[in-house]
This record gives sequence, C-alpha cells and structure tokens, in this order.
Amino acid sequence: MLTTPALTVAIELCRPGAVLPRYANMTDGGMDIISPEAVTIPAGKTVIVLTGLKVAVPEGWMLLVFPRSGMSAKTGLRIANSPGLIDAGYRDEVGVILHNTGEEDARLDAGARIAQFVVVQRTEIRFDVVDSVKTIGTDRGGGFGSSGA
Repeated sequence: MLTTPALTVAIELCRPGAVLPRYANMTDGGMDIISPEAVTIPAGKTVIVLTGLKVAVPEGWMLLVFPRSGMSAKTGLRIANSPGLIDAGYRDEVGVILHNTGEEDARLDAGARIAQFVVVQRTEIRFDVVDSVKTIGTDRGGGFGSSGA
C-alpha cells in the first residue's frame, strides 16, 4: 500500500492522442510521459516533442522532466536540457526536448514513453556572502573526477 502523500496537479489534455502520465509501478519515483503522435528525430538534430499536456503545478512545487533509463540505454535519444523544469506559473503545452545523438533517424511511435515527470517541492534559496566557503563544514578535497570515478 502506498504511504506517501499525494499532490493534486490540474492537467489538460490539449491534443488528440494525449495520455495522462502514469506510474509504471506504484513505487516508481517518476511518471511516464507518452508521445501522443509519431515523430521522427533526424540524426544529430534536436526536436521538441509536444506531449498534449498542459499542467497547473501548484505554487511551491515544480515538475522535473527526466530521461527514461530504458530509452537512454537502448537509443541515441537524450533529453537536451535534462532535467527539464516546469515552473508553477507555466501554462502552455509541455514539450520534451529530445536530441538524437545517433547516426540514423530515430522514429518514435504514438504511445511511446519518452520521458518521466518527477514532482519536487520548491525551496527558496537565500545566499549568504562569506569571505571563504573553505572554512564552513568539511571540504572533501576536490571535484570533477577527484573521487576516482
């Protein structure tokens, strides 16, 4: 039984073939986003794939658009601005910006799962300007590959 709280987000299906996002499994963190129509993404090109969805995310929340691991592992398609961000004030149709890194055109059929929504609570950032951040907390000693990976 699911024990996490739910957030209600108003959604409009704004084009034929639009499908409500859904969890493949109730324990998944992201909801699959479905392409309402077939689309071809030429090799080396970037295309905005419209979803047929308009959302009214409640203030204090945001939707993030993440890649699906299966599509990333099996194709050359990548979300160009991953993760995409849908702010609470955005009311137009959601598009997923897909880039084809492959050498051949990629075809997505209508009904293809192209990305996933994850809802996140917004926290306001307030910066405190200091002389040096090295004196705060623990410095792990580097970045950009410093951990050996």
